[in-house]
Amino acid sequence: MSGPFFIALRRLRAPLITVILLHAVSMLGLVLIPGETEHGEPWHMGFFHALYFMSYTATTTGFGELPRTFSDAQRMWVMVSIYALVIGWTYAIGSMFALLQDPNFKAIRVRQRFQRGVRHLREPFFIICGFGETGQLLGRFFERANMRYVVVDIDPARVDELLLMDHLSDVPGLAGDARNPENLIAAGLTHRDCRGVVTLTNDDGANLAVAISARLLNDKVPALCRAERREVADNMRSFDTAFVINPFDTFADYLALSIRAPAAYQLARWLTALPGSEVPRTHRPPKGHWVMCGYGRFGRAVVEAAREEGLEITIVDPHDPWDVGLPWVRGLGTEAPTLQEAGIRRAVGIVAGTEDDVNNLSIVVTARDLNPDVYVVIRQNLQTNAPLFKAFPSDSMMVPSQIIAQECLANLTTPLLPAFLHRIKTRGNAWSLKVIEHLESVVGEQVPEVWGLRVGHADAPAVTELVRNGNPLVLLDHLLRDPADAGERLPALVLFRIRGHELVDLPDDQSPLQLGDELLFAGSPGARERQALSLHNRNVLDYVRTGCDVPGGAVWRWWAQRRRGVEPDSDGADPSASGSAQ
Repeated sequence: MSGPFFIALRRLRAPLITVILLHAVSMLGLVLIPGETEHGEPWHMGFFHALYFMSYTATTTGFGELPRTFSDAQRMWVMVSIYALVIGWTYAIGSMFALLQDPNFKAIRVRQRFQRGVRHLREPFFIICGFGETGQLLGRFFERANMRYVVVDIDPARVDELLLMDHLSDVPGLAGDARNPENLIAAGLTHRDCRGVVTLTNDDGANLAVAISARLLNDKVPALCRAERREVADNMRSFDTAFVINPFDTFADYLALSIRAPAAYQLARWLTALPGSEVPRTHRPPKGHWVMCGYGRFGRAVVEAAREEGLEITIVDPHDPWDVGLPWVRGLGTEAPTLQEAGIRRAVGIVAGTEDDVNNLSIVVTARDLNPDVYVVIRQNLQTNAPLFKAFPSDSMMVPSQIIAQECLANLTTPLLPAFLHRIKTRGNAWSLKVIEHLESVVGEQVPEVWGLRVGHADAPAVTELVRNGNPLVLLDHLLRDPADAGERLPALVLFRIRGHELVDLPDDQSPLQLGDELLFAGSPGARERQALSLHNRNVLDYVRTGCDVPGGAVWRWWAQRRRGVEPDSDGADPSASGSAQ
């Protein structure tokens, strides 16, 4: 019993005992000291009247001397009792206020309120460990996707920011170290509705500790971890961490992809951007001589990817890059002589990748003055500097918080999407152009919403019922029909289908569905909600299959079919209609 109530009882034990004893002694004195009646006869007050008198006297109500006028001895005793009780109550109230102001007691009450909020969650939620720029950005993405989440951060100020943010629903937040397994349990790691843990702190050691805790305490919950050092990422993968995101390696891979296969890069960006927004503007980085300013973890990742694509690289850094045999110039790159020595006038591209935003902006401004046609890649470290970076016309921008948030959202909300993104990187430019053409014909010039579906009772109960029977067939085309008008198609496209070990890109709409099929869709915002009607409602599914609006109840179905002179199936469906659908 370590809750706030029992802690308060322990801390206030002495003041409460003091007040109780003072009341008891005061009552006992009133009972023992005799008074006089109006006839001069002695009388003794009962315990009930003594309690009643001391109660309204202690609360300063002041009804008077009841039930009879007091004697001088009783009045003297009452005066002593009043002064003693004032001192006792002052001691008790002061102790109570001191307890309420105690930081440790506040922390216990906040923790209990947090645990109560997590226990009362009755819908799927995620745990975000680390609510800095990346965590807040991911939280906003969760809000837009109508998903619940819980926050654990070691900085109380960040947790307090939850109260200032405009949330659709309450977001429980705990100020504590995520490396402490008890904090993760309090955040709902073992809760039946927990769907994943995302650790986004700037400390790779803390992220590794969270990944280990998630693996040991609840291996059914996927852990998605940020890791900026490759040795930590390899350690995370060694014990089957679901997803490990290194923002530097991710951006370097995409940069290499944009050089090797610009259409594939365009498609990948298109599918991972925010649904409903404009299609991200992309340029193909040119091949030739590049200048890399800043050779930290990010610079190393970019240089490795660029060298694999056959680019010529000159490194600009204050320290000697001893681990690579590349041309090197000492300096930051913010001054013109350093960039000129690195060959900026003949360079086709420059990467400003230091850990200082001001230096990065200074580098690219100087580079553009020296070479107006140079392709600029700039790294933005802090989200607060976004207006400055938007004001500069760069060709490509690396924002770690956005990369991590988008990767997290893709992995957690659409598990099939990472597999498709990997397929994009391996299939090449021509295949990606084909997919882009299909997407443009469906959603136009906007970022599509991407969602996954598994043919089973959980995701598609109405479809599962028919597929299990095997007759009539349910075609992929039926899931792309508009429930409001079966003659119209939804603005959606099936990107690929997984059936067992077989993966089919852009499958034929006339192919029948089977139990266990996994489908990845992309479509306009709102198409997913309309498709859900066909997945969950048998009547709607029959309508999109047959084009006939069949009555809903079994009796009305039977009557409608009888009027058409059709012998009904055992499940009430129209055989002629199902045959035409096939």
